[in-house]
Order: sequence, then structure tokens, then C-alpha cells
Amino acid sequence: MNHKNITIADVADALGVSKTTVSRAISGKGRISENTRKRVLDYIEEHDYIPNVIAKGLAQSKTYNLCVVMPRENMFVDLPFFHKVTAGIQETAEQNGYDILLCLCGENEVTGLERIVRNRKVDGVVLLRTLVKDLQIEFLQKRKIPFVAVGSTWYSGVVQVDNDHESACREMTSLLLGHGMKKIALLGGNESYVVMKNRYQGFVEAYVRSQMQIDESLVFMDLMDYDMTGYAVDEALERGADCILCMDDVICLHVIRLLRAKNVRVPGDVKVASFYNSSILENNQPAISSISFDARELGREACKNLLALTQGERVSQKTLLSYEVRLRDSTGQL
Repeated sequence: MNHKNITIADVADALGVSKTTVSRAISGKGRISENTRKRVLDYIEEHDYIPNVIAKGLAQSKTYNLCVVMPRENMFVDLPFFHKVTAGIQETAEQNGYDILLCLCGENEVTGLERIVRNRKVDGVVLLRTLVKDLQIEFLQKRKIPFVAVGSTWYSGVVQVDNDHESACREMTSLLLGHGMKKIALLGGNESYVVMKNRYQGFVEAYVRSQMQIDESLVFMDLMDYDMTGYAVDEALERGADCILCMDDVICLHVIRLLRAKNVRVPGDVKVASFYNSSILENNQPAISSISFDARELGREACKNLLALTQGERVSQKTLLSYEVRLRDSTGQL
């Protein structure tokens, strides 16, 4: 017999038992005697039997697939981050015998996710983005599907894995304030994203702890494109900003290009920093002061928690991972 191709039927025929009995012995579920279970397990160990994934899934009511929901819009801009997170998920999934099914969904779009869940293609879901009003979370909670959010959410009962954005942004802002920055312009993106809310909260907390007042005329949010960022940069410079603090890497890249086009020197005329570092900022000159997070570790931790949920285990509702504030040439000698 070719051991590599041995099937449940082969095991059943060899031992004179039913295929159901073999499946029950493998899954550990169902009523069979301990003697029969031992005979089956001894036989498959002796013959190097590797259960077919589909058959194993049927026996255990599992698909051995996990769904990763990735935002459809801005995909190419954010791709380095999502790629690293997904790589971390894939790494942990493979170690546990699972495969990944990727689902691209627009903001608060649930059609594709609904189809996957309805057809019972996966055992659990990882959401790679969270929104203040999040229809994907509401759908998964209603269907009682195990899921983990990469990022924070204000919905109750959601298992979340995130970086400590509030603490990181508070630390970065405090460093800038502590080194004499008097007029910091804050440029942020879409306020419907929870991560923007958390980063802004860290910014506010730094001012509170420093007993200083935020200049609201230098706060620009919901900058959705290059032109809007250009307007904010013009306003910040006109109002005498000594530092432009960007809430993400894309806005920071736009700011650097705009300042370069205007022949504004960094850090000579104005300092620049970012609340998020990524590969799109790595080769910039001058090097950008920013906050680094381990996206791959986010994926590993999210997948580990999801697999625990699929087993009915209890996990921490919120896991916050570490960060590193990196001060570089764009803020001068702080």
C-alpha cells in the first residue's frame, strides 16, 4: 500500500470498522470505545497517515480557512502595511494547518464578506481596518462569527489587536513641545477611521500634560488628497508653523513634496514629523522623524487570538503592541 495516499476508507477496511468510526477516532468526537480509538490511532501512526484537509474539516465541522478582510480603496498606497500584517497572519495560520482567503471590501461594504460567511468557507475572520461606524463588525457580531480586529474599535465585545497609538503619538508630540516647538501644525486624514481618533487623542494628551494650548487654526483633518494637503501646508506656513506633524505616512510624503516644490527647507525653515513610518518614507532626505510599529507582529498576534477564539478559548479583549519613536534629521537636533 502507498502510505502517502492512504485514505479513511483504507484505514477502515484494514481494521474492519466503518469510515465514521475512523473519523470519530481522528477528531476525538463521537462515541467509540477507547480500545477502538487506540487501534485506529496506532494504525494511522504506523502507516504515516495524513488526513485529507477536507475530510478532516468535515469530521471536525471546520474549514481550516481564515478570511482576511482588506480595504479595497487606497490599496496601493497602504499595501506595504497590509502586506506585512497579512504575512504575519499567514505565518501563524500555516503553523496551525490553516489557509488564508483574502476578501477585498470597500468602506463599510459587506457583500463579499457576507457571501464568504453564508457559504461557510471560513472558520473565522480578521478585519484589517476599523471604522467609527463599522458595518463589517456589526455583521460579524450578528452572525456570531469568531473574528479579530487589527486596530481599535469602540464596539463592545470585539477582540482587538493594535499598536499603542495614543501613547506613541503623545510621546512624539511631547518631545516636539519639549524641544521648543511653539506652533505645531497637525495634518490628519479620514476621521471615520478609529486610528485617526486615537492618534489625535495622543496629540491632545501631550498638550494637556505640557499645560499648553492647541492652536486650533493649525489643525487640519480629513485631508483626502494631494490638493487638500497642499491647502493645509499653505495655511500652516502662512500662520507661522514651526513644525508640520503628519498623522500618517501618505500625508507626510505629500507634505515633503509640497515643501520641496516651494523651496522650503526641512528642517531649516520648518520641521516635519510623522505619526507613522513606512517604506514610502524610508529613503527620503532628510530622514523623517516618525513612529515605527511592527505590522508583521500585529498579524501574528491577531491570528493567534483568532485561532484561540475558534477553539472556544478566552482571550484578552484588547492587546496593545509596542512602538519606537525615531527622531531623525527632519526635526533637527532635538
